[in-house]
Amino acid sequence: MDVRELFGSTAFLLLLLVAGPLVGISFAAAVRAYAEASGGGGGVAALSSSLSPLDGMLVPTLGAYDLLITFLVPFVAIRLVSSEKSSGALALLLQSPVTFAAKLTSKLLALLLGWLACLVPAVCALLLWRAYGGHLALPETANLLLGHTLRYVLTCSLAIAAAAILESAASAGIAVLSFTIGTWALDFFATGRGDWIAALARYTPAAMLRQFERGLLGAPVGIAALGASALLLFIAAAFLDLRTSATTRIVRVAIAILVATALLAMRSDRSLDVSEDRRNSFSAADERLLRSIAEPVTIRVQLAAEDPRASEYERGVLTKLRRTLRDLRVEYPYAGRSALFENDDQYGTIVYRIGPRKVSSRSTTEEIVLDELETLARMTPPARGESAYPGHPLHAAPRGAAAIFYFVWPLLIIALWALRRR
Repeated sequence: MDVRELFGSTAFLLLLLVAGPLVGISFAAAVRAYAEASGGGGGVAALSSSLSPLDGMLVPTLGAYDLLITFLVPFVAIRLVSSEKSSGALALLLQSPVTFAAKLTSKLLALLLGWLACLVPAVCALLLWRAYGGHLALPETANLLLGHTLRYVLTCSLAIAAAAILESAASAGIAVLSFTIGTWALDFFATGRGDWIAALARYTPAAMLRQFERGLLGAPVGIAALGASALLLFIAAAFLDLRTSATTRIVRVAIAILVATALLAMRSDRSLDVSEDRRNSFSAADERLLRSIAEPVTIRVQLAAEDPRASEYERGVLTKLRRTLRDLRVEYPYAGRSALFENDDQYGTIVYRIGPRKVSSRSTTEEIVLDELETLARMTPPARGESAYPGHPLHAAPRGAAAIFYFVWPLLIIALWALRRR
């Protein structure tokens, strides 16, 4: 029933219609940029030995789904609930022996089938890339698709909950978009901060997706996304059950939120690096040494959030240290204020402390940071060689992409729409 309603709706067909050209534009631009970076057209290759399809093709192409999930998918999911409320079908469903949990699960499964249909243009793009001779690593490709799927499920659950709580579909749509904009603001405000705001911002949808885009398969973000989706569906079921009083609904929702918060508090930084070039990991020798440090490690980053060195240090060093060290504490004394033009001799230094021992440095280079930490831990830094990642340059043009994404796909969706009309 829900599958038939979803695939027969004009809103979903419009979503499919937009998905093809949007993925096509992203894919064609990514292929041209990748060819240029590989030295295509007689140009000079820009570090072709380190070119990765994850950054050069997968992330830009699948980035089209980020736009679809943010701006179009909520309205499709809202329609599945708001149409029942406006038509009076919800009152009839209350007389059915089927629980609301089963009904909402049915709607979510229908939306997942719709997600598989939306992914058809992405599959076409991957097949074209392979036909051009492009390289794809299965773990990082599957991991990125998983990240977008988790975000899709979370967005659909949020839309269903908003439609259940609010009276009209328009109000629910505005509520979902407001929540999305709020998470963007939180993510931006948390940059360079080390307090509870930064910890909370790690679980925004955008921050969650960034981990998958870096090639990280993180248990905390996956569990948080699934837990939040289950919580939102529980809230939707509580508000759709008109047989219960308002007090009972509030108590149920409050208990569910407390349980979800307690589970979220029991987080860990464990994650698996599935990127082919091991961009999120140190060398095996360095990781063995760092994991053997039993004492707490404290790093005091005396840089402002808007300082380019702060973001470079976060991406290049801290992300890897959080995955490797047993007990790491990071402090940001300049969090919440700009210190770029302050007359402070300590600004720009990074202080490392292991037990009573400490050392300060101004370098954000990975090799120097590792030497400082391992020497401070009274260890001998290992010999390090160059990365063994060969890179995958490709000189190719997006042949056939325009015909598939701009002509064949729209004609197919129009044909489905005509068949539905008949």
